[in-house]
Amino acid sequence: MNTKNKSLFSEFSPVSKQDWMEKITVDLKGADFDKTLVWKNLSNINIQPFYNEEDKTAYLKNTGENSQSLVNYRNIAVVSDEKGNSLALKAIEEGMNGLIFCVSEKTSAAKLLKGINLNQVTVSFILGTNAVSFASEFINFVKGNGIATENLKGYFDTSLITNYITSGTIEASNFDIVVELVKLTTDYSNFKAITISGTEYLDSGANQVQEIAYTLNSLVYVIDELTKRGVQVQSIFDNLNFKLAIGLEYFVEIGKFRAFNNLLSEVANKYGVTEFSNTLTAKTSIWSKSVTDAETNLLRCTTEAMSAILGNVDGVLIDAYDKEFKNSSDFSSRIAGNITTILKEESYFGKVSNPVDGSYYIEEVSVKIAAKALELFKEIEANGGFYTSFESELIQQQIAEIRLQKLKLISQRRTPMVGINKYPNLMETIKADLLSDAVSNTITKVLKPRRASLEIEAIRKTTEELVAETGVRPIVELASFGNLTMRKARAAFAYDFVGVSGYKVLQEQSYSSALEAAESSAKSNSNVVVICSSDQDYDESAVAYVKAFRALNTDKVLLLAGAPANLNELTEAGLDGCVNMRSDVIGTISSIQQKVQKSIKA
Repeated sequence: MNTKNKSLFSEFSPVSKQDWMEKITVDLKGADFDKTLVWKNLSNINIQPFYNEEDKTAYLKNTGENSQSLVNYRNIAVVSDEKGNSLALKAIEEGMNGLIFCVSEKTSAAKLLKGINLNQVTVSFILGTNAVSFASEFINFVKGNGIATENLKGYFDTSLITNYITSGTIEASNFDIVVELVKLTTDYSNFKAITISGTEYLDSGANQVQEIAYTLNSLVYVIDELTKRGVQVQSIFDNLNFKLAIGLEYFVEIGKFRAFNNLLSEVANKYGVTEFSNTLTAKTSIWSKSVTDAETNLLRCTTEAMSAILGNVDGVLIDAYDKEFKNSSDFSSRIAGNITTILKEESYFGKVSNPVDGSYYIEEVSVKIAAKALELFKEIEANGGFYTSFESELIQQQIAEIRLQKLKLISQRRTPMVGINKYPNLMETIKADLLSDAVSNTITKVLKPRRASLEIEAIRKTTEELVAETGVRPIVELASFGNLTMRKARAAFAYDFVGVSGYKVLQEQSYSSALEAAESSAKSNSNVVVICSSDQDYDESAVAYVKAFRALNTDKVLLLAGAPANLNELTEAGLDGCVNMRSDVIGTISSIQQKVQKSIKA
């Protein structure tokens, strides 16, 4: 048979979505499909467990282009001209093709940029009070060095919106400064004078829809203020650089950036602007990072960078993995820069044109995010716009609602975060002063970018302060008996759950009977004991275990791994609580700590 022109797998008939659903229904054995398999994202988007050609939707237009000249940025805090220049040259030597200078003091552009080829390296500046004078000097330096106008790339960032939403105040002079920057960069089409940031929304607990909508609402506010000052709308759109944070939800983040590009074009069209040139810079989020098991931040940064690049951003800024608790080292800064380089050069992320286009999953996610974001954008505009909505604290209230939902999911371990609420590194020691105190989640006038892990860090801090004060690290014993499979599984679960506390969790200790386990664990040098066995064993022996244990020891914390049917009887006998899939890690461990601290200090 001639198979030369035969399509691959053509002898197999296609499988329809209905065929898949029938198979899934059988495998679920009566379980609810939506509750079991449909992911309900906090952006109020339902994501199906599978997609095929039948799910082909009307694709979004103007979702951006995968950047072939992706900018790999490094942040440089300028404490002096010489030091800033030295760090910049070192970054270029290490493969960075983008530099973001944080200029706060009187700085010489000529000294800062000495030896840097502005025809090849993208340079951007976060400017403070001396914004106009530094920008003027910078442009004069560029002209004096004969840099081709089309080769100068980068942006000015006066933190226009950032300062407002994190301090609650904004002055008319802030817009006057931006007007001057637009005039200075008139001849340089690839250098942007207006930066609008949305990173603070995501880092304060917002979802992707809110980040897009509020960023675009703030754009409308900026356009209104600048046009009052004589700046043309076309000039505004041609001078725009946006900064968005990158969250942990990989595919949803890809859709977020694509949806943002689409809605930006829609907004521009409403102003009569059909063609414009903006840039989009993505930054790894603060929200997703951890102080405990900090090396895990490297993995988070990698997946975040991947989703941003696939989402068609123009530049990526990756924070060093240890930035949240110390001044970044040369090593951590170098590793952060290498992530984008590897993705671009070795994984070909910057060499393939729009690789996610046509993916049923990502296309549908993009469409749904765009629709939800447009709906919220219109709601804020109908409420009087960005400034009015922020002053009335509507935006803050909406973000607080999502933030509390996110924190609840983290505390319930339904949103797993490695090294934080799942798989803690029990070999790690960490100083108490690096950890956060308990924080308040009441609605405030301003947004406060923060890590999602702060409440759990506060638990760990309580432990580390106890160790520093008493010299004793509490010990957790896993006492198991009965059914081998279930006791192993529940011991592993308890090890992971209680390990978040920072206590020393011993490996499972197996006993031949419940009474032997009770007597031995009551007399051991542990501070917390977790009973691990099967539901049947609990029905038969757990009450006897608790009574025998309490007859010998009333000071220790006694827990049970699972959800026993006779919990009330066990509690009356002296059980302190349970750890299971429904347990709240913050509430459970906090109650454990209170009793352990009293016991140790006594």
